[in-house]
Amino acid sequence: MRGIPVLLLCLAVAACGGNTRAPVEDRTGRAKQPTVTSITSGPRVYRVQRGDTLYAIAFRYGLDYRKVAAANRIAAPYTIYVGQEIALREASLPVASEPLPKRPQPIIHTPGKAGAPAGGAGVGTVTRPATPPRPVYTGAPVTHWRWPATGPVTRGYSSNVHKGIDIGGKRGDPVQAVAPGKVVYAGTGIVGFGELLIVKHNEEYLSAYGHNDRLLVQEGDVVSAGQTIASKGSSGTDTVKLHFEIRRAGKPIDPQRVLPGR
Repeated sequence: MRGIPVLLLCLAVAACGGNTRAPVEDRTGRAKQPTVTSITSGPRVYRVQRGDTLYAIAFRYGLDYRKVAAANRIAAPYTIYVGQEIALREASLPVASEPLPKRPQPIIHTPGKAGAPAGGAGVGTVTRPATPPRPVYTGAPVTHWRWPATGPVTRGYSSNVHKGIDIGGKRGDPVQAVAPGKVVYAGTGIVGFGELLIVKHNEEYLSAYGHNDRLLVQEGDVVSAGQTIASKGSSGTDTVKLHFEIRRAGKPIDPQRVLPGR
């Protein structure tokens, strides 16, 4: 009988050495960045976090936002939701169809009170136009690019390492839109870019402005060429500079190939 406790002890030790895994706890004390990409196991899938836009997700992974939308069956204007899973792949673009004619804005008629004295409140029919919509930018070919900021180019483009150019200068120097467009992302959700703006110029081109000190526009704003949209800073980096990129169909190109000579 004296061997029975020993046998039980051996069985317990063997059970501990099985495939059961204890939970892992991070005791480093370092704060986790809420904007770090979260990818589920298996196929490359991104789980949408607060502040994300489809443009920003596609930008982060060097994908064409239109083809990512097609792969995930997301229709324009590409609204996504926190917790939604986005497959990080591209699909062929659907064949464009003829747009439907726009309906005229409705006019709301409020009937007045019967028997009210002339000139009094609620007399007759009050015509109240609908709330004017925000400016709409449908995109147009970029016929002329302009520099986003003054200052020397402190680092050039490299397709494998540095997907844009850095422009030096002083904190607070104006950052300007390089062409007309619409702001499709404004925030700090893409690690390594600090305060970042992404401007959509048309279905083909996006431009990006990183490390700003202050953003002067917000998502949805329509901007004109040369409009000051931010001030130069050092957010997300250790020196004052503007990190500038141009993306064509989701892929970075050398901005100095399209920017005018100085």
